[in-house]
Amino acid sequence: MLPHLVETTATVVATAGTGGFDPLGWLLDVVQSVDPVLRILLSAVAIFCETSILIGLVVPGDTIVLVSSTATANVAEYIGLLVAVIVGSLGGESVGFLLGRLFGPKLRHSRLGRRIGEKNWMRAERYLERRGGPAVFLSRFLPVLHSLVPVTVGTSEMSYRRFLAWTTPACVLWAGAYVTVGWLAAGSYRELSTQLHWAGYLFVAVIVVFVIVVAVVKKLIERAERRHLDD
Repeated sequence: MLPHLVETTATVVATAGTGGFDPLGWLLDVVQSVDPVLRILLSAVAIFCETSILIGLVVPGDTIVLVSSTATANVAEYIGLLVAVIVGSLGGESVGFLLGRLFGPKLRHSRLGRRIGEKNWMRAERYLERRGGPAVFLSRFLPVLHSLVPVTVGTSEMSYRRFLAWTTPACVLWAGAYVTVGWLAAGSYRELSTQLHWAGYLFVAVIVVFVIVVAVVKKLIERAERRHLDD
C-alpha cells in the first residue's frame, strides 16, 4: 500500500510547475479540508482494524495514518493524531488478545482462520514460544504476524498485563514514526513551496526514504528473527 502512495505522489509532483498549478499543494489542501476530528477518528479506526485479526491483513492502516498526518496543521492536532493512533493500535491488539482468550483454537480452525493458513498460525505460535515477550514487541513490525501474535498470546498463559507491557512501546514507536514523518514532510513542503520550485520533489524524497527505511527495518528484523520463526 505504501509503495502505491509513493507512486501516486510522485506522479502528482511530476505534473507540478505547469500553468502555475501546484497539484501537490492542492492534494494536501484536500486532505487538510477534512475535519481534523474526523481525520483523527478515521486514522484511529483504520489502525484499529489494521492491528486486528483477519481485517488487518487487508486494511491499509499505515497508508491512511501517513496521509492523515500530512494534513496535521499544528502541535495540538499532531498530539491528538498520535494519541489516537496509539490508542487505536492498542485497541486492535487488545481485541486480538481477547478473541484468543475467549475462543482459543476455535478461532484458528474457523473458516476465516483457515484462510490465513495453518503455516502462518504455527509460525506465530512457534515464535511466541521461543521468544516470549520480545515476540510481542517485534511482531508489530512483521507482516501477517502483527495480526496473529496477539491472538496467539491470548491462547497462551501470558497475562494481559505482560502483553500490554511489551506491545505498548511497539505501538508508540510505530505511531510516532508514521505520524511524525508525514507531519514534518508536509510542513516542510508548505514552508518551502513558495521559495523552492523543487520543494515537491523534496516532499516525495522524504516519503520514499521513509518507506524504504521501513521496508529495510522489517526485512532486517525478519532476517534476525528467522531462526525463531522457522523450524
